Amino acid sequence: MTEDALFSTAAACGARYLTAVRGRRVAPDPADVARLRALGGPVPETETDPAEVVRLLDEIGSPATVAISGGRYFGFVTGGALPAARAASVLAAAWDQNAGLRVMSPTAAALEDIAIGWMTDLLHLPGDCTVGFVTGATMANFSCLAAARNHLLARAGWDVEADGLFGAPPLTVIVGDEVHVSALKALALVGLGRDRVVRVATDDQGRLRADRLPQLTANTIVCLQAGNVNTGSFDPFADACASARAAGAWVHVDGAFGLWAAASPEHAHLVAGLDRADSWATDAHKWLNVPYDCGLAFVRHGDAFQRSMQAQAAYLTAGAEREPMYTTPEASRRARGVEVWAALRSLGREGLRKLIAGNCAHAGRFADGLRSAGHSVLNEVVLNQVLVAFADDAHTQRVIDAVQRDGTCWCGGTRWHGRAAMRISVSSWATTDEDVEISLAAILDAANETR
Repeated sequence: MTEDALFSTAAACGARYLTAVRGRRVAPDPADVARLRALGGPVPETETDPAEVVRLLDEIGSPATVAISGGRYFGFVTGGALPAARAASVLAAAWDQNAGLRVMSPTAAALEDIAIGWMTDLLHLPGDCTVGFVTGATMANFSCLAAARNHLLARAGWDVEADGLFGAPPLTVIVGDEVHVSALKALALVGLGRDRVVRVATDDQGRLRADRLPQLTANTIVCLQAGNVNTGSFDPFADACASARAAGAWVHVDGAFGLWAAASPEHAHLVAGLDRADSWATDAHKWLNVPYDCGLAFVRHGDAFQRSMQAQAAYLTAGAEREPMYTTPEASRRARGVEVWAALRSLGREGLRKLIAGNCAHAGRFADGLRSAGHSVLNEVVLNQVLVAFADDAHTQRVIDAVQRDGTCWCGGTRWHGRAAMRISVSSWATTDEDVEISLAAILDAANETR
């Protein structure tokens, strides 16, 4: 089979998969998962026809996938891929571009440049931000915190990239009690430690208490949150940023999904004051609905960002324009910006607003339906997150297990203030009113059957 025929075959398999995904169960059947063992065994001794490789992936791999591309997956704040973004990903795979330097891929660099301008406009961030396209929010947090570390220590006369942290002036990191694990992991990776943080009390929705902030200094990093992973709540950016600015501290915002609320006029009040921060991290594969492996790091102080990501070698010749590899931890990477550009081009300002507002409205419908049936919604549903608890912790866990076994939809479990809860995260462009009603009925049936 020729390469173009093979590519067409794979695309046809993908098209069939997408056509069927809405009608199948969300979690795969355990029997299909068990069949994945057939893809293993000893290392093949001889070559395999590429057409056979594609056939095996489709026939055995496809049935065992989770139907994230459908409209009834409500786990882990995971968005489905928009049609334009998915198709752009296929084309980008054919291009096989290394997006490290402009000379390696003028197309990838140009699309990143355009997407950066569009995103800073849509999210109301400073237009001169420096932006890095990374794998996800953990690496976006890492990249932003590396820039913060560089900026604060350079101001204190210390070159952290050259001399490391041994003997460096100490930095204080302040987080809320509900800080996300990805921010703590990023702090560990950047050498600031996940256990050395100063924790600040939060309210009943997980919002940092600005009135409890300790004294800030010019050697302080304040980590705030846009979109609590359980409740969807937002820290008080205006007050916290005002205190930080007065002290010369750096403010970083972990906005893995909540940052996109800025693009919705109905929800932009939730991020008031956020634009006064110094750095922002988000996932494009959450609420922008591009394929997985796409995070974004926005940094106000581009010089600090680029110093923290600098890599020099005789064969790496930088041009006069922005060089992508100086805004990411990786030198070589795939052209993620192609999908971001495609998503933004296809949605436009109005489409992105409708996507975010629609998901939030669907979350509100889930909450209303669950409350009406007598169940406890534990959070103020201000965004796309719903936390629901049933009669007791044991019953809640039985409901979660039943929903996941049933396959109509998929919701995960969590704990919130000492209680077991089911978390419903509405994040996909593909979710329809019908999907919500079918899923709500399945959840209520599971609650009744497991009481």
